[in-house]
Amino acid sequence: MPTLGDVHRLYDFLRRHPTGVDSFWAVLLFGLGLLGSSQGPGASTRQTAVMVLTMASLSLVIALRRRAPVQMLLVAIASGLAQLAFDVEVHTGDFAMFVIVYTVASGPVRWASRTALTGGLAAPVLFLLRWPVHGRSAVEIVIILASLTTPFVLAWVLGDSMRTRRAYWAQLEERAARLEKEREQQARMAVTAERARIARELHDVVAHNVSVMVVQADGAAYVLDASPEQAKQALETISGTGRQALAEMRRLLGVLRTEEGTTEGGDYVPQPDVEQIGDLVEQVRGAGLPVQYEVEGAPRPLPSGVELTAYRIVQEALTNTRKHGGPEAGASVRLTYFDDGLGLLVEDDGRGAQHELYEAGGADGMGHGLIGMRERVGMVGGTLDAGPRPGGGFRISVLLPVKPGGR
Repeated sequence: MPTLGDVHRLYDFLRRHPTGVDSFWAVLLFGLGLLGSSQGPGASTRQTAVMVLTMASLSLVIALRRRAPVQMLLVAIASGLAQLAFDVEVHTGDFAMFVIVYTVASGPVRWASRTALTGGLAAPVLFLLRWPVHGRSAVEIVIILASLTTPFVLAWVLGDSMRTRRAYWAQLEERAARLEKEREQQARMAVTAERARIARELHDVVAHNVSVMVVQADGAAYVLDASPEQAKQALETISGTGRQALAEMRRLLGVLRTEEGTTEGGDYVPQPDVEQIGDLVEQVRGAGLPVQYEVEGAPRPLPSGVELTAYRIVQEALTNTRKHGGPEAGASVRLTYFDDGLGLLVEDDGRGAQHELYEAGGADGMGHGLIGMRERVGMVGGTLDAGPRPGGGFRISVLLPVKPGGR
């Protein structure tokens, strides 16, 4: 007994060989036509030959209707005209005309579809003109004409509906493919943005903390013999700065971990915020850079993106002061809370940075500090102004807007 799997395999086989299936029905139609069709006792040899020829051609139409639908439509029209010309009566093979009308209407060639519909509407009229119905009233003739026309119209409507449905499904598939492609592009853009964010974070962590460690190490080596207590304090600062750098590095690299079994809420340091700017200033002071720190306005909670941006801007600015300010440079940091934003002003009185740092977008060939600042500020919709101060030194002014609603 055939199983459901056998039925599926048979269906798949028939779907993969449409011409073979159509050829089977064509042979069956031709055989039934030869057995059941007759031109009557008064038919001539020529009429019989034309009947067999048209029956064979219409069977060919069935066999090749999906491989060459337009050509088979023309063959069907020629067969019908031959029947009219040689007075060959309707036979079983004429069923192929309904099939080819449906096939052409379901295809993409619109002029062929319209031709098939026109031929289907004209065929009943030509039939009644060629073989008039005598002794019938006008109403009866109209009913006969409608009954002959209806099958052609139904075949065309079904075919056109199939074409519309196929076009609809093709549109859905195209839309799904386009959406999938857009999702992939958005995913790639998100990955790129995340990599850029992590790169900025790593730059800030490494540039700031390593700079502090280098300065303290140089100071410790300089006073090691003369002042062991200062050297010890410098080494402690180096140790604390290193631990902080490792903690922040661990937090940044933790977001890249995708191993199974990693639980959320690991031992990672939270994102820095505005409240930690005071600790940052103390750390920089301990590294030997005098910094004045002021807060104006009433402190209040801010969006995490704004707080992180403010912290990183101050961190990068003080790092640049140590790099480019020269000896005996001092700095000042001012935070101002406005009703609709947060203002930052970081200045130093050193010799100032090279012109390339602010004229070429903040790239000096060695790092991308100011470029990172501009990107960070731009991500939260803020503005940044960086450049030399009159009389020497460097100035960074930032305004970070705060959208209504807080965090």
